[in-house]
Amino acid sequence: MDNHSRKVLIADDEPDILEILKYNLIKEGYQVITAQNGDEAIIKAQQTQPDLVVLDMMMPGKTGMQVCEIMRAQPQFKDTLIMFLTALNDEATQIKGLTTGADDYISKPVSPNVFITKVQSLLRRAKTPDSKVVEVNGLKIDPERFIIIYNGQEFTLAKKEFELLYLLASKPGRVFLRNEILSQVWGNDVIVGDRTIDVHIRKIRQKLGVDCITTVKGVGYKFELTC
Repeated sequence: MDNHSRKVLIADDEPDILEILKYNLIKEGYQVITAQNGDEAIIKAQQTQPDLVVLDMMMPGKTGMQVCEIMRAQPQFKDTLIMFLTALNDEATQIKGLTTGADDYISKPVSPNVFITKVQSLLRRAKTPDSKVVEVNGLKIDPERFIIIYNGQEFTLAKKEFELLYLLASKPGRVFLRNEILSQVWGNDVIVGDRTIDVHIRKIRQKLGVDCITTVKGVGYKFELTC
């Protein structure tokens, strides 16, 4: 898929930043939609179905994180990539942003070249999820429908939580190294730490109400054959 068929929605309340990023994306051949607040971003995302949404965290109305949470709760955005663009660059904020459902995080100020490289890298990594349904221990994971059923009850997970659970459950009993999880779920170009994995695992356990994921201390995680 060439850039001309890729749509990028940028939401930021600073007009100068919007114009600079829009100009550089168009120069690279992308279709660009802009929004200046969170509510407008949601409406335009629903209307245009972008491949990537770039959200400033601190916008008037709904914040970037709130927009991300709303989008991740809607099935139509299950494959939509989300990137945060913000001046808030402390570790706690990054972890919160990624666990909200974002795929990447880039700090302001950022040069147009770095931004374009990040966008290209994120879109390049995006791929159609494996269509194979995983069934193990009363758990059914359907990647095409983006649903999880456990003991007859349907659950909703954030995008990265879903991908992480799918990865582990697809090979029950196998220990996945932390670096392997980071590479396969977040990609090599996204800078996230071990705590991000831990937070996602904890949220999966809390939402499902069962602990089929075992921590292998100092190594990684595995999905148990029986739990």
